[in-house]
Amino acid sequence: MTTTFESAPATLPDTRWRTRDIVVAAVIGVAFGVAFVLAGGPWKALEFMGPLQNIFYGIWLLPAIVAPLIIRKPGAALFAEMVAAGLSAILGSAWGVDTLLSGFVQGAAAELVFAFTLYRSWNFAVLAIAGLASAMAAFVHDTVIWYQGYATDVLVIIAISMAISGLVVVPLVSIALVRALRSTGVLDGFPA
Repeated sequence: MTTTFESAPATLPDTRWRTRDIVVAAVIGVAFGVAFVLAGGPWKALEFMGPLQNIFYGIWLLPAIVAPLIIRKPGAALFAEMVAAGLSAILGSAWGVDTLLSGFVQGAAAELVFAFTLYRSWNFAVLAIAGLASAMAAFVHDTVIWYQGYATDVLVIIAISMAISGLVVVPLVSIALVRALRSTGVLDGFPA
């Protein structure tokens, strides 16, 4: 079985959501919502790294890349990210209800990149740009909400760290996760 993420159909993809698309996107969101809460402890433990801690920010960006990579329908990035953020907030995220706004900007930024390709291109470059867009949207959000008063040099390190996470870590982890899921057969019937 050939595994490629670069398939681009000659015609526009089917944008209609099937019941199983909704269920799979929701399951991805739920799984990552739990992961978000569980990641809070290790995230806090990495505070000794200072602003470089943000290289690991990608955990919060993954649903916005993994869900559309599997489902390949408009709205998958935003839907999965919002489900993850909502569940995370309900389960007691350290960031409270702001998790919803954060999830929205992260999912919407990735969604814009996929929309720009008309949901036809799924290669590493597109995933990396979507991850970067999601990370930069998160950076803007976090700067306005959480990083007020930080020194410019610290903000630059945070931005670079988040960019590395979105540009490199998120697409690599997303591809590895989707390939692992595909090998189990659970993605049969999906274009991924």
